[in-house]
Amino acid sequence: MCFEIKMVNLQGKDKSKFVSNMFNRISGRYDLLNTIMTAGMHYSWRKKATKYLKKSETGMFLDVATGTGDFAFEILNQKIANKVVGLDFSVEMLNIGQIKSEKRNFDKKFVPVVADAHELPFADNSFESITIGFGVRNFVDLSIALEELLRVLVPGGNLVILEIVKPEGKIMSRLFPLYFEKITPRIGSIFAGDREAYTYLPQSVSNFLTSTQLAVLMTKKGFKKPVVKKLAFGTVAIVVGQKNE
Repeated sequence: MCFEIKMVNLQGKDKSKFVSNMFNRISGRYDLLNTIMTAGMHYSWRKKATKYLKKSETGMFLDVATGTGDFAFEILNQKIANKVVGLDFSVEMLNIGQIKSEKRNFDKKFVPVVADAHELPFADNSFESITIGFGVRNFVDLSIALEELLRVLVPGGNLVILEIVKPEGKIMSRLFPLYFEKITPRIGSIFAGDREAYTYLPQSVSNFLTSTQLAVLMTKKGFKKPVVKKLAFGTVAIVVGQKNE
């Protein structure tokens, strides 16, 4: 119990260091665990999220918290963009993403960048669209990150967030935590040998926002009329915000 409270209370640089080290540790099993825990549904969720992106043959896209690159590769597979910058602060996750990009012949279209979402190393109005898959709940300061994302997005461009969220319905708000908090650490222990990382995962969701709250925050930070699409009985959401033209 003390261990769990310690993780919940992580803030600032402590949280950033913990999350970065955690993803470096589990990078080799990350894709497998994603598939097991979602019964393979994470692939279809990304496909649905890409429907909110505007196709661009010449523009550059940014995939933040790209991890091993699956969101970026889905965009490239569908030829929505010709080039995607995949940004993450976990070097080991990006290394796997680079290997995957070469196997898919995307090595010239996928550009891995090690950086922090709170301090994006890009000029204003650099990207036509930005995506984030299962990453925003790990941000140290979501408000600052949203300001940075808005800054580097072109006017009229979309930010598409795909995230596990706290369900708002009465039934799922009770059932989901039971599954996530009890089963997920066991799966992580068995298949990744890392119970700690997969104890953090359900905690990160329980301490995060609902999809409605995320949309409200995006509006406060300057995004125009966010759209919310709920999936998986409200436990996963696509939240889309546009930068004013």
